[in-house]
Amino acid sequence: MENQRMLEVIVTDGEVRLVKFVPSRILDEIQINTIGQQVISLIDEGVTKIVFDFSNVDHLSSSALGMLITIKKRLDNVGGTMKLCNIQPQIFQVFKITRLDKLFEIYDTATEALTGFNQ
Repeated sequence: MENQRMLEVIVTDGEVRLVKFVPSRILDEIQINTIGQQVISLIDEGVTKIVFDFSNVDHLSSSALGMLITIKKRLDNVGGTMKLCNIQPQIFQVFKITRLDKLFEIYDTATEALTGFNQ
């Protein structure tokens, strides 16, 4: 699992990173820890603007939600920003039920999320 590619990181304009999740199901603890470590290493390298693209994801565990909250706190501590986009309706329901839709900036498309950084 450690060597499996979990993220596709796309440099958009030198400052913003578009991070696409590779697996469709983010449920396994080892997988979630690997994703979290990969994102935190981006932040440690100085990346402060991240858009997470959920277009491939159709299942997400509560631990994965916890990982996203941890990443948000880490970015907040360095003055960074994260946005989420392309969340499937069934996963968006979980964000609404847990009120995480109030914590995260959520956009319909990656283009909308990326445009938000330039305003």
